[in-house]
Amino acid sequence: MPPYSNMEENSADRNYIIFNQTKRELFTLSQGFKTLGRRLKNNWQIMPLKDEITPEDLSSGKLYILPGCREKFTTIEFEHIKQFISDGGNVLVMLGEGGEKTFNTNINYLLEDFGIMVNSDAVVRSEYFKYFHPKEALVSNGVLNRAISQAAGKYIPGLDDVAEKDEANSVSQTLQFVYPYGATLNVAKPAVSIFSTGTACIPVNRPVIALHQAEGSGKLAVMGSVHMFSDQYLDKEENNKVMEVLLQWLTTDEIALNAIDAENPEISDYNTLPHTGVLAERWKSCLQEGEEIPTDFTQMFDKKLFKMDITTLPKVLKGYEDMHVKHEPLTLIAPNFDTPLPPLQPAVFPPEFKDLDPPALDLFDLDECYSSEKVRLAQITNKCNEDDLEYYVRECGDILGVTPKLGPNEKSAKHVLEFVFKEIVEYKKLNRERDYDDA
Repeated sequence: MPPYSNMEENSADRNYIIFNQTKRELFTLSQGFKTLGRRLKNNWQIMPLKDEITPEDLSSGKLYILPGCREKFTTIEFEHIKQFISDGGNVLVMLGEGGEKTFNTNINYLLEDFGIMVNSDAVVRSEYFKYFHPKEALVSNGVLNRAISQAAGKYIPGLDDVAEKDEANSVSQTLQFVYPYGATLNVAKPAVSIFSTGTACIPVNRPVIALHQAEGSGKLAVMGSVHMFSDQYLDKEENNKVMEVLLQWLTTDEIALNAIDAENPEISDYNTLPHTGVLAERWKSCLQEGEEIPTDFTQMFDKKLFKMDITTLPKVLKGYEDMHVKHEPLTLIAPNFDTPLPPLQPAVFPPEFKDLDPPALDLFDLDECYSSEKVRLAQITNKCNEDDLEYYVRECGDILGVTPKLGPNEKSAKHVLEFVFKEIVEYKKLNRERDYDDA
């Protein structure tokens, strides 16, 4: 495995958030995480990772996000991620209901080394309130560490200053968030649980967001719901504050978790519940009381009611003679259809197919699609500085349409400049030949 050179020295200078897009993720920056990407661009530079996971790509990022991966990782890729964390990098892992079984991934192989595992279950709210679907779980008392509430600007019991306490009471004392289509976590030390399902959801008081930070290394955060920060739920309740606190803990050292709450969080035992949907489809026995069943089951058959024998055949044959009817075997009478079936005719109306769903215009960025090349080049120029030369050249290649013309493994700034240089040379050659023709 290639070394991570000078990663710890340059950790303070890294200003990139890397979004992994190599494992068929459930949400991407262009679909599902568009609102999140816009808000992160205010303070960070976003870089999607579409090729294989390499140490060189990870070393340039401050935070590495895995948003609902739906393919399995290789052992080498796991080693790169572990090395990235041990060298001071930060990782955020998000999954969803069903865990590894539904997403067809093996991310728990990595998380178990840090004391965290995503369960193959779903969080369901047991009481209806505000949201119609039971899996859109509204959690009102799920904060397990008071440092998280304090970072979110919530009231913390025990404030000595009366004025400060009155000011804190002016806002809601609880951090409410929507946990949609998510799973629970199993957390073991040294990992710390900071959010749970609360008392109104099933399973009760189980972890949903957990953190891990080893001494002298980076940080790891695991969240059991990738939908929580999606465009549909980011602005619901206080999910935006949860996102800000989580990113603040991952990218800075300003949040210190409460040691008492981290040592003994209010977590209940994991109790499984039966799948009511599957049980409803099974056969059910009748609840009506009946007679006692005898030990010998042959006594339950009554042979006197029905039987098959030829004892009545002589009486039937004698009946023909008494009634003076000729005894002959039965013959088949050919049917005669007076009214035949109508002839088949082709349908005169074409079949009607279901129309495609309209595009999600609220998630469509008109500025990125209708801005001219000059405007987009000016925007990327104002945003970058001298340290962002590699990123600047690659983004300009995308704007000018150079990147699609390169090979699958030729996406770096060097290849973009090489392609532009070749085009300039060819252009010069064409102009020189035209001068000779005129002469």
